[in-house]
Parts: sequence; C-alpha cells; structure tokens
Amino acid sequence: MFRFIFFSGTHIAMLLVGFALGVYFLPILTEPKGPPAAMLAEESGKAQYSVELSRDLKGNDFLHWGEGTISVSDSKIVHTGKLAPGPDYKLYLTTEFVEDEAGFEKIKSSALRVGDVKTFQGFILDVPKGVDINQYNTVLVWCEAFGEFITAGKYR
Repeated sequence: MFRFIFFSGTHIAMLLVGFALGVYFLPILTEPKGPPAAMLAEESGKAQYSVELSRDLKGNDFLHWGEGTISVSDSKIVHTGKLAPGPDYKLYLTTEFVEDEAGFEKIKSSALRVGDVKTFQGFILDVPKGVDINQYNTVLVWCEAFGEFITAGKYR
C-alpha cells in the first residue's frame, strides 16, 4: 500500500511540474516573430512620449518583469526591449501610475485596453481611433489569464 501511495504521489507531482513548465514555455514556443529592429526604431522616433521600464517595481519578480523603452505617439505604442514571457498579455493606458497587482485591480475598470501583446522582444500596437493619449499618463502590461502585473511606466 505504501508503494502505491508513494508512486501515485510522485506521478501526480511530476504531472503538476509538467503542467507548470508547459504554461511557462508554451508562450515562448508559440511566440510570433516580432517587428524588425529597424521598424521599432523608426516608429519609436515618431513618439511624443517615452519611458524607460524598470525591473525594480513593487510587483516585479523573476517571472513577471519588463525592461527597455516604451514610446507613445497618437497612433502607435512601441516597446523596444524585453518582457518576461507569459500568456495573454494586454497593454493598457491608465491615468494613474501603479506598480503591482493590487494597484491595478483598483483602477482597471477605468483603464483603456489598447491590445494584445504577443511578442516578448519588442512590439508595436496601434492606438485605438479616437483615443487621446494625453488623457492618460501610464502604459501598463498585464497578464490577463493569471491577473499578474508585468510592468508599467509613466510617460508624462
């Protein structure tokens, strides 16, 4: 009986480890090709605002972080740098800078979801038509699937 319980426990533990590794590695394996560096540089050059991202925010840890620069113009939001890989990332514009999950949960209902972030080595997203970027001051990357803060930067 002990042998059955022991082997059942180890098999269940390995299934859980395999599932966790799958959740982590699947976004990396299915990541589409990101925009070329030249395009990122060109679009960043047109930006009205720019902010450096830091890995030292309150909500960051070894699995949830972003670094590099986010540039914001009336038509595009451009990230040049790296994001920790993960599933279901969304980019938001907010009127208040927050640096963790609890802070974003409080203001999420008033935040503007710009779009999906599918690449982790830089991205370009269109600003939705009719959106005035001057009504916001912060860009924020959020993992919708797990409710995890990834990164944020106050651009004005």
